[in-house]
Amino acid sequence: MKTRYPLAAGALLTVLSLTACGGTGAPDATAPSSAPQTTAAPPKAEAATAAPPERETTPRPRTDPTCDTIITEGTVEGLTSQGWTFEEREFRIGDVLVPDGLECLWADYSTASDHGQIYSWGEISAEASRTAQAGLADDGWLRSTEGDRIYLTEDPAYAIAKDEDGFGMTYEFGDGWVKFADTKQGLLLIDWGE
Repeated sequence: MKTRYPLAAGALLTVLSLTACGGTGAPDATAPSSAPQTTAAPPKAEAATAAPPERETTPRPRTDPTCDTIITEGTVEGLTSQGWTFEEREFRIGDVLVPDGLECLWADYSTASDHGQIYSWGEISAEASRTAQAGLADDGWLRSTEGDRIYLTEDPAYAIAKDEDGFGMTYEFGDGWVKFADTKQGLLLIDWGE
């Protein structure tokens, strides 16, 4: 089963254009998802360039992961300054539950809209990782690698939201952990547990 979050194309263009301007000092925000229903404008970020956003380098003290600690401080500031909050859900990859993982849906929950962003992170066993990756591949997700990282991204033909490199919803599997974001570039905003 594919994890899909339908989204109006207009909402995508609005979020992408609004997140490409302004400056919180944070990396570019990712494309929206439709899980929450909100109308607030997305947070502002630096103008889009061909280079992917840089990861923040200031380490934060580690406690248990939460929706406002798995992403960069600049991203949290940008989202909250727009009145956005998060809703936490269990993190699943198809039929595979990521125990102690969390899926965070950020949006302005005070009004109805289809603007929002998803960031997920969790620890995962090698066996569960293999099972999740196989399930995604069976569902048509495309596999690629960069160094020791494995990426599975939705087929671009079906992606509603894409980053400037053409990647939509993407999972990143590392050694003992997994991330998920609306776009591959959005994974750069998740700086927990690497």
